[in-house]
Amino acid sequence: MDIKLPPDIEKRLHGPIQRFVAEEYGESLGELGAGTFLTFCLKELGPAIYNQAISDAQACLQERVSDLENICFAEETSYWGGPKKGIPRKPDHRR
Repeated sequence: MDIKLPPDIEKRLHGPIQRFVAEEYGESLGELGAGTFLTFCLKELGPAIYNQAISDAQACLQERVSDLENICFAEETSYWGGPKKGIPRKPDHRR
């Protein structure tokens, strides 16, 4: 999967790339060089970063979904306010 950025964001990233190369390596880099470097990063590094971000998001969502029963639990009562007989007050599988 190719990671594509909108042209305005790509252009905005050229400046930080140019500054990084100048400060870290003492070299100047033009717009073309910054664009080429950004393309390399998106093609070579982008998928690994993207996949890790998706994995992190999935883990976070799975954790939330597995805890949903505890978060959204509503105590069941009868019309008269007392607990219903035979229904536990809280789920048995709380963490």
